[in-house]
Amino acid sequence: METKNTGTDPKTTADRTLLELPGTRRAFAGVRTAVKLYGSLSSVALLVVAGAALGGEPVNTFMWMRAALLPLLALVLWRKARDASRGSLPAFGRVKALAHVMPVAVVAGDLIPGVCPPWYAVLQGLCVLPVVGLAVLTRGPALRAVFPGRRARPTPAGR
Repeated sequence: METKNTGTDPKTTADRTLLELPGTRRAFAGVRTAVKLYGSLSSVALLVVAGAALGGEPVNTFMWMRAALLPLLALVLWRKARDASRGSLPAFGRVKALAHVMPVAVVAGDLIPGVCPPWYAVLQGLCVLPVVGLAVLTRGPALRAVFPGRRARPTPAGR
């Protein structure tokens, strides 16, 4: 006999009462704002790259791919943040992981000599600033209370 997942599995769902706390709601409002801002900035960056290309500036494949992929990541972040705000532990883990990895990946990619012009690196750096804020929010006390991290397992006596 097959059972349906009702979304109440403590391994995958946060405590609903904690989701309703004012601090948690404020934290998720900040998460939504950060994701919206990131999506807006990365979309503007795509338009700037398109404008530069139309204006005769040299725009390479790396710049086009990065400028196109980052707004798409905003959609992924938005969806996962929405699911996390509804209590999904896996979605929160993904938001947290992306928020911590994306700024490093973007800045590191832009620092590779000869890959992109300085104006593009600055533009991309500005785009990921809201993601840095998102990383701070995901490590804040309000969301840590709702989504406690993995704790070290107690070792049995005698080991």
